[in-house]
Amino acid sequence: MKASPAEQHRLLEVADIDAELGRIEHRRRVLPEHAELARLDDRDAQLRDLIATLSASVGDLAREQAKAEADVEQVRSRIDRDRRLLDGGMVGSPRELENLQSEIGSLLRRQSDLEEIVLDVMERRETAQASLDEATAERARVAAERTEAAARRDAALADLAAQEAAAAARRGQASAQIPADLLDLYDKLRAQHGGVGAAALRQRRCTGCNLTLNTVDLNAIRAAPPDEVLRCEECRRILVRTAESGL
Repeated sequence: MKASPAEQHRLLEVADIDAELGRIEHRRRVLPEHAELARLDDRDAQLRDLIATLSASVGDLAREQAKAEADVEQVRSRIDRDRRLLDGGMVGSPRELENLQSEIGSLLRRQSDLEEIVLDVMERRETAQASLDEATAERARVAAERTEAAARRDAALADLAAQEAAAAARRGQASAQIPADLLDLYDKLRAQHGGVGAAALRQRRCTGCNLTLNTVDLNAIRAAPPDEVLRCEECRRILVRTAESGL
C-alpha cells in the first residue's frame, strides 16, 4: 500500500484523536456520580422498605393501643357501675355486698394491668413513630442528595459530549485527508488492537507495542520508499516513520 509521508503522518493525528475519544468515553463510564447515584438509589430502596415496615408497625400499634384503651374504659365503666350500686345502698344482703366489693377489687386490679398494657403499647408506638420519622427525614435527604448528584452528572456528561463532538469534528477533518484504503486498514487494525491502529517509530521503537525493532527490520525500513506503508513486525500495526525514528 502506498501513501505519502504527509498522509501517513495525518494517520498519527487521527490515532491521537481516537486516543482522546477513548479517554473521553472512559471518563464518561467512570464518573464518580454514577457510583454515588447507585449508592443513593440503593439507600433509597432500603429506606422505602423500612418506611413501609415501620408504617405498618405504627398502624398495628395504634390499633392495639385503641383496643387496650377501650378495654380499660370498659373496666372503668364496670367499676363505676358497681360503685354506684355500692354507694346507693342498692345491695341488701351482706353476701351480695361482699361479692360486689370483691368484684370491684378484682376490676381495679384488671384496670391496673390493662393500663400497664396501654403504657407499654404507647411506648412501643412512640419508638416506632420516632424511627419512622427518622427514616422519612433521611429519605428526604437522600432524595435531595440524589438531585444534586444527578445535576452534577448531567453537567459532566454535557461537558464530555461537547469535548467528544469537538474531537469528532477534528477527526473528520483529518480523516478526509487520508486515502480511503489506508483509513480502512487503520480502522480494521484499531478494532483488532485495542483501539490503536497506527503507531510512530521513535528511537527505533514501535510506540504501539513498545518493542525495539531488530537490525534486520530496521534495515528493511531504511530501504523502503518514503511512500511505502509499513507494518510493525511484532504487533502488525501501521508503523509511521518520523524525524525521531532513529534511522
